[in-house]
Amino acid sequence: MSSKFLSRFSLTRRDDCWVISFSAMASPCEIQIYCEEQNEAERAASLAFFETRRVELKFSRYRADNIIHAINNSQGRPVGLDDETSRLLRYADQCYRLSERLFDITSGVLRRAWTFDGREIEVDDAGIASLLDLVGWDKVELSDDAITLRPGMELDLGGIGKEYAVDRVAQMLMAECSAPLMVNFGGDIRAYSPSDKPRNWTIGIERPEEENRAIGEIKLTNGGVATSGDARRFCLYRGRRLGHILNPQTGWPVSGAPRSVTVIADTCVEAGFLATLAMLQGGSAEKFLDAQKVTFHCIR
Repeated sequence: MSSKFLSRFSLTRRDDCWVISFSAMASPCEIQIYCEEQNEAERAASLAFFETRRVELKFSRYRADNIIHAINNSQGRPVGLDDETSRLLRYADQCYRLSERLFDITSGVLRRAWTFDGREIEVDDAGIASLLDLVGWDKVELSDDAITLRPGMELDLGGIGKEYAVDRVAQMLMAECSAPLMVNFGGDIRAYSPSDKPRNWTIGIERPEEENRAIGEIKLTNGGVATSGDARRFCLYRGRRLGHILNPQTGWPVSGAPRSVTVIADTCVEAGFLATLAMLQGGSAEKFLDAQKVTFHCIR
C-alpha cells in the first residue's frame, strides 16, 4: 500500500480478518473486515476513512467552513439545506418529538454554563436561565430545503453525528463486499454478518473509570451498539458528582441517571438515541428501556 494511504490509516492482518485503524471525531476508529484479498481490504479502508472524514468535516461544530457553521451564524436568516443535512435534521426532529422534548440538538449552547473536567465548580443560575432562552427545537423553522434559527441559537449534532458516521461507513462497506464486518468508532458500533457467512462478535462492557476491565459482555451478529455515560465528563458541585448529560428543559445535569447505559438496536444511530434518552430519564432509565423492548446494560 502506498505511503500516502498509510499516513491516513493503517491496515493490518489479525488472525482471519483485516483491521483498519485511524483517528476521527475525537475517537479511535477501528474496522474489522473478514475478506481474503488485501486489495479488497485496501479499497474498504480507503472508502471508510474518506467517508468518515467527509461526515466529520461536514457536520462538526468546530469548523468555520461547513453547513453547521453557516446555520449557527445565520442570525435569523434561512439557510438552504442539501438532501443529506435535511434528512439528518428530520431525524433530529423525530427524536425530539419521540423523547417529549428531552433529546434536543439546540441544547448545546448550555455547555457555556458548565465545565465537565472533574473539578468543583460554581454554577451561575442567571447564566443558565439566559441560555435556556436559546434552547428549544420547537423554536426552529424547518422545511425540506431550509432551516431558520433565531439569533443566538445553535445546532450541535454531537449526540448523533458519530453514530451516523458509523452507520454510513458500515452501509457503504456492506454494499462494497459481502464479508462480515464490524465498525467501531470509540465504542459506537455497527456489525454486519451475511447469512451465508455468520459471525458473532463479543463486546466487553467496562465499568466507568475502569478501562480494560470488562464486567459484562454483549454478543452481536447484526446490529448497532452505543453507550452513553459520564465516566470522563463530570463536575463536582457542593460535593455532588454531576454528569455531563444536561436536561434541555432545566439546563442542569440529569439527576439519578446511571453511570453508563449500553443499548443494542438495529442501527448505531438508534442505539445512541435510546442510550442518551435513557440517561435523560434519570432514575427511570431501566424502566424506560424495558418499555422499549431492547437489550441493554445499565451500570449505576
